[in-house]
Amino acid sequence: MRSPMRRGPLSAWVDAVATGRDPGPAPPVMPEQAFEDDFQLALYLAQEVHFSDVPGFVPGLDGDGALLAFRTRAEDAFVARLRDEVPIGQRQPDVRAHIQHCVGAAAGPSLSRFAEQHATLPLLRQIVKHRSAYQLKEADAHTMAIPHLRGDAKQLLAMIQAGEYGADAPRQRRQAHAALFARTMAGLGLDPTLHAYLDELPASALAISTLVSTFGMSRRRRGALVGHLAAFELTSVEPMRRYGNALRRIGAPAETTRFYDVHVLADAEHERLALDMAAAFVRDEPVLYGDVVLGAAAALLAERHFAETLLAGPVAAAAAIGAVIAA
Repeated sequence: MRSPMRRGPLSAWVDAVATGRDPGPAPPVMPEQAFEDDFQLALYLAQEVHFSDVPGFVPGLDGDGALLAFRTRAEDAFVARLRDEVPIGQRQPDVRAHIQHCVGAAAGPSLSRFAEQHATLPLLRQIVKHRSAYQLKEADAHTMAIPHLRGDAKQLLAMIQAGEYGADAPRQRRQAHAALFARTMAGLGLDPTLHAYLDELPASALAISTLVSTFGMSRRRRGALVGHLAAFELTSVEPMRRYGNALRRIGAPAETTRFYDVHVLADAEHERLALDMAAAFVRDEPVLYGDVVLGAAAALLAERHFAETLLAGPVAAAAAIGAVIAA
């Protein structure tokens, strides 16, 4: 695969650094919007060198000073924009109740409900493709935060993450959830190679990955990471059940549904553990209560942008084509 597409001055600068060319000075201006396309691609690439080899990039970039400085500045800008956009609300006696309230009050369309009732194979392939930037390395950014926590919160995070890597399954069936997602992609005729569709993914798809990486890779954002994971787990079971039902409804191969079916079972337990983790964390570090709620609200906002972009773009276009064909 060639070096990723440049979408503006930020991603062009990161691409130049990462491919060994003279980038010139880093662009001084960050965008006003958290989910701007050029910004999200630049941030994704600056973070991704800590997780994998990006095709076309020189190796060893996780220690590059200029790229690290850019990543720090971009993450700071991302979090600042999120603080402007997400409601925190009034502190409650129990942070678990606060997170659950955020989840219950979250606005936006349900992509999973649409998929369960209406999606065709091409639509489901688009949905899966758009999740690939995150799901093919699912759990890794959350796991990075284990050393940042202590006490019960650390243990509970480690328990959740062990399940994400398949450790809670019988030995002969152990597979990381990321590997199961790769099987789903392959079963749908998609390329399961990490970054295979990077040029096609909009900001809303990249932000699912950059958000958790922003929280998980920095100790000072450990509270936001805890809240993010709690909201992520609380909003997983029902959507995963719907996506599995959608694949069965259209007669997709059996191997495509295991990723979703495993999450229906695992995340029912993980959501309880994640809420307990949030409570334990706030008990130990009450000053970071607001960061926990920020992380939860930001996770919900990112998912809303993801659903809205797909429903207004590839899903809407494919649905319109299907309607024409049916007529």
